[in-house]
Amino acid sequence: MRVYTLQREQWVAEPLERVFPFFSDPGNLALITPRSLGFQLLTPRPVNMEKGRIIDYTIRLLGLRVRWRTLITRYERPRCFVDEQLSGPYSFWHHIHRFEHHNGGTLLYDEVHYALPMVLVGPARDLVHSLYVRPALLQIFDYRQQVFASLFGDARDSAAHDPAPAIAREESTA
Repeated sequence: MRVYTLQREQWVAEPLERVFPFFSDPGNLALITPRSLGFQLLTPRPVNMEKGRIIDYTIRLLGLRVRWRTLITRYERPRCFVDEQLSGPYSFWHHIHRFEHHNGGTLLYDEVHYALPMVLVGPARDLVHSLYVRPALLQIFDYRQQVFASLFGDARDSAAHDPAPAIAREESTA
């Protein structure tokens, strides 16, 4: 199984104490997911975020509604949480969300490890990844970055700090 990695960092102007509660509410996923994905939270609200919590939702991929179930495998308020796919569109999905105080604001850090469905192997898998999956994930995280900047302010809103730059890295391992 080839596991790909996507990493993103973004500094926002709001303090960790205000930012973390937004991220720990799965209901807010609809706000940070592009409309084209048709995100719908299925787990009844309110969702008490904690280790062991299962969250169900659907998204639209290639015009088809896909059910996705995640498990919160780590929850360390207000610093970190991890969601892992139990069922959904990937063979493997492990998403680390970290939050750090940084220069009067908050540094948001995402690291996603994922693998495509096992029916895709070799060159076909790599082609689907490079032409569709990777660009789609980058578009989702770019959208999120814009929403976070709008909700919490970003480097352009504060000339008095030296923010960590927004970065996007991707790597794969066989």
